[in-house]
Amino acid sequence: MVLLAAFFTAVATGLGTLPFAFVKSIEGWWQGISNAVAAGLMLAASHSLIAEGSAENFGRTLVGILLGLGLIVVARRIIRRQNDVDIAELRGANARKALLILGVMTIHSFAEGIGVGVSYGGGSKLGTFITLAIAVHNIPEGLAISLILVPRGTPFWKAGLWSIFTSLPQPLMAVPAYLFVLYFQPFLPVGLGLAAGAMIWMVFAELVTDALKHVSGTSVGTSATLAFAALLAFQHWVLR
Repeated sequence: MVLLAAFFTAVATGLGTLPFAFVKSIEGWWQGISNAVAAGLMLAASHSLIAEGSAENFGRTLVGILLGLGLIVVARRIIRRQNDVDIAELRGANARKALLILGVMTIHSFAEGIGVGVSYGGGSKLGTFITLAIAVHNIPEGLAISLILVPRGTPFWKAGLWSIFTSLPQPLMAVPAYLFVLYFQPFLPVGLGLAAGAMIWMVFAELVTDALKHVSGTSVGTSATLAFAALLAFQHWVLR
């Protein structure tokens, strides 16, 4: 049951790509807005991760944020040294950027998988509720990934598959976390903080920078803030 529940949350991530089934191309101004919206969605997701982790243990969450920052900086340096990168039908700088973002979202999914497993340790009712909450929460995360991949040339259906791929750690981690809940519980705040730290860095170092190449700072700030507010409202009224 735990494995199927976590797999369901992973598949839900792919639903965020569906709007791009009706959009054939995104260029210029819209590409900048897409990056800004993705930045706002990722900031809102980071806020939720930090809030959830701090409720468990503030100190471990803070350590996780710093670990996430260090991890993403090191990963970026390694990836920038690779000249021949090919992923999601992208090459060169776009492929390196996509690889970073997909990596960050995959790391994020490890923490969510632990969350599913730990929640089932508290009973099936709690586990079902947390599973549904994470599944619904994963949809805008899939949208954020697609907002980054599709404007750079990835077909929408492949962006959907890559979105699901980033969430596969959820079923992989949920079962061990359920079986050894007492051992995994202390690591949950660290994992949540780590994912948040990496995502926050990605927002300001990559997404906002790219958005500013196509649109004004006012448009970037407005789009990111509206996306942040929309996901925050969604989490508050739909997931609670």
